[in-house]
Amino acid sequence: MESVHIPVLQNEVAKFLDPKPNNDYVDCTIGEGGHAQAILEKILPNGKLLGIDLTEELIEALKLKFKDFKQNLVLVCDNFSNLKEIAEKHGFRNVSGVLFDLGLSSWHLEKSGKGFSFMREEPLDMRYEGGVSAEEIVNGCSEEEIARILKEFGEERFARRIAKTIVEKRRVKPIKTTFQLVDVVRSAVPLWYQKRRIHFATKTFQALRIAVNGELENLKETLPQAVDILKTGGKIVVISFHSLEDRIVKNFFRENSKNGKLKILTKKPVVPTIEEVRVNPRARSAKLRVAVKI
Repeated sequence: MESVHIPVLQNEVAKFLDPKPNNDYVDCTIGEGGHAQAILEKILPNGKLLGIDLTEELIEALKLKFKDFKQNLVLVCDNFSNLKEIAEKHGFRNVSGVLFDLGLSSWHLEKSGKGFSFMREEPLDMRYEGGVSAEEIVNGCSEEEIARILKEFGEERFARRIAKTIVEKRRVKPIKTTFQLVDVVRSAVPLWYQKRRIHFATKTFQALRIAVNGELENLKETLPQAVDILKTGGKIVVISFHSLEDRIVKNFFRENSKNGKLKILTKKPVVPTIEEVRVNPRARSAKLRVAVKI
């Protein structure tokens, strides 16, 4: 059964972003439009929303989904690391809010066919756009480099063992699919690790996805641009899904709070309620941080 994409922390985002009629906003990860719907309804009649996503299929689907908001929505297929350039091009200067929902959309897991999920047998690709695929990393990188990727981007405690096993297995046969990789990880980690609540391949898949798409670098590049396009009193709202992203956001907010550019509105990150996690298990690791431009 396919799950419907449920935006994480939707009420909290709406509360902090607090979209107002005739104001302009940017959704840097518009995805399937979960948060965008609520923003668009509040900014009528003359407010505008700039929606950015890397995936052409999602952008095309949103054109149909939001056809009634044609006057209020500008959709762009691009990398949010080019935020300032995109905003300038489409006339989004001095916006009232910028939103980042850094999670992987349900579409990527269930429909892209690119191997983002360890629950489906798919080619080991993981690219949002061009570049080096996960398959190329797994079959082409040195044992040391694979171990570094797993440790640095997945915080995987068995990074060395998994990297060693990958190299051993690929000598016999290239690792081309998600299930092949899951089998390799299974054979590398202890039995108790396989029996935990979190799937034993989660961190390996996370690490490869981050490496393939340069996700942490993109985030570091875009945050200062988000502050630049905000007007005074405008808010930057970020939902992250693992500690590496959250750390980047926390440190960025802290530095810009010290230099007088931002005021932090969330002393501690806002996390989902038990009820939300029950309804939407993918929400369990979400953390929301918000700051306002001074």
